[in-house]
Amino acid sequence: MENGDTGAREAESLESSHEKFMGRDAGRGGERSLVLARRLPMDEHPVSAYLAGLAESSRRPMRTNLETVARLVSGGRASAMDLAWWKLRYQHMTLIRSTLAEKYAPATANLMLAAVRGVLKACFRLGYMNADDLQRASDIPPVRGSRLPPGRSIERGELHDLFRVCYEDGKKARGTRDAAIFALLYVCGLRRSEAVALDLADYDPDTLAVKVRGKGGKERMVYAEGGADRAVNAWVGLRGNSEGALLMPVNKGGRIVHARTDSGGEATPARMSDQAIYDVVKRRQKEAGVKKLSPHDFRKTFVGDLLDAIGDLSAAQQLAGHADPGTTARYDRRGERAKRKAASHLHVPFFEDETG
Repeated sequence: MENGDTGAREAESLESSHEKFMGRDAGRGGERSLVLARRLPMDEHPVSAYLAGLAESSRRPMRTNLETVARLVSGGRASAMDLAWWKLRYQHMTLIRSTLAEKYAPATANLMLAAVRGVLKACFRLGYMNADDLQRASDIPPVRGSRLPPGRSIERGELHDLFRVCYEDGKKARGTRDAAIFALLYVCGLRRSEAVALDLADYDPDTLAVKVRGKGGKERMVYAEGGADRAVNAWVGLRGNSEGALLMPVNKGGRIVHARTDSGGEATPARMSDQAIYDVVKRRQKEAGVKKLSPHDFRKTFVGDLLDAIGDLSAAQQLAGHADPGTTARYDRRGERAKRKAASHLHVPFFEDETG
């Protein structure tokens, strides 16, 4: 019953939002309706055009954002592909912004708004809306505010336990690969999408340089120092020197999968997925008996530990591949420690009840 009640409340919320967006014409199929009577072909759809221009790692999350906005605007009646995005005007966008600001953290809401603006620009380029309508609809301020960065820092003892369960794995290839994954996530501060995109040629065992392809097609160089090279080299020794992905799947039998065969009998080089990295982290977290963590927690720990060690925000920003130094600064733990130390100098004259 509880899940049913939650679903009913969400549907009611979507219906209410839909009424706000559509007014009296909601659901009547009138001229103001934002729901398409017939879906456009894929090669003519602004959503497809927008997503095609993004990096592969960004397409799925931005598609999810567009689906969320489409459900919001249509009261759950339409998907992103069923919405007439070119009919959105300034009044719609202000309502979208205010609703997202109520439901989501500022960074998430702004990311959703960026996705909508991208689709509106695609509408203009496809000739579905004019420049004036595009300018007015896009001219809304970002959602203000900030949140603490998600996730947590991984303690040194927890890192030790995570690597220990990898080395103790009875299936050597799987354990060695997972240790290499953790080394790359922590010492190189990689996003999981960046880790799975690495090819063997991107790692130089002589200089320990790792060439990373990040968001927006931007490349950066990081380094497998501090013992990370030993973990990666051990994996490469088992993987072999064949071209292709640096990180490869390992099957249930403990064998490295170098290629997969499709239904047509054609073999393609094997590569791990973003989800596979997530699954590795969750499995090893449970085996090591450490608190819940995610792949992003390794990246957060990387930035925090790096700033603790060198105190150089610019170098940390470049190694993390952050476009905005403010993003890197959010992971700086030094300020929190200073605040905690300052708070410890205060004293509350608390008296326990000794009669109980």
